[in-house]
Amino acid sequence: MKNISKFPSFVILLFAFITIIGCDSDDPEPVNEEELITTLTVTFVDRGDSNETIVATFTDLDGPGGNDPVITDPVTLQANKSYSVVVAFLNETESPAENITEEVSEESDEHQVFFVPSSGLNFSYLYSDKDANDLPLGLLGFVNIGEASTGTLEIALIHEPVKTAQGVADGDPTNAGGETDINVSFNLVIQ
Repeated sequence: MKNISKFPSFVILLFAFITIIGCDSDDPEPVNEEELITTLTVTFVDRGDSNETIVATFTDLDGPGGNDPVITDPVTLQANKSYSVVVAFLNETESPAENITEEVSEESDEHQVFFVPSSGLNFSYLYSDKDANDLPLGLLGFVNIGEASTGTLEIALIHEPVKTAQGVADGDPTNAGGETDINVSFNLVIQ
């Protein structure tokens, strides 16, 4: 009989042990899903004549693999000028459109916009905004345009780049790592 009376105590202890282990905090970390970016707008304002504004847009409302995106083609800038640049990102699948630019700005240390001109294109981008660590962001900047030329201008938003890696702070994404949120290539004509 002694064995029978000990059995329920053993079961209760075993059940309590399993319950404690089962309640261990192994819950998965919440996933920070990447935002959907359907629209990229790049606004160039002539620094010598603020009435001259050029807007380049990329819109892909159904995402990759569906209908072709609508892209400003070509983007035309004037030779030997300087432009202020403002970049904006939207998710236009929502109504009203979600302004992803605000999130990029709030998480500035986790993002960087890159402007990569093709070889021979007389285009030089300079960052004018920085994150909390005094490293570039790229939502605001300046472009110096040289002599007439043509080529492509790649604009990419990279999430969690290694901003201290070689060349990244100067706008070279080669060593940035991270994950590309959006990458658009515009045909650019400098005349």
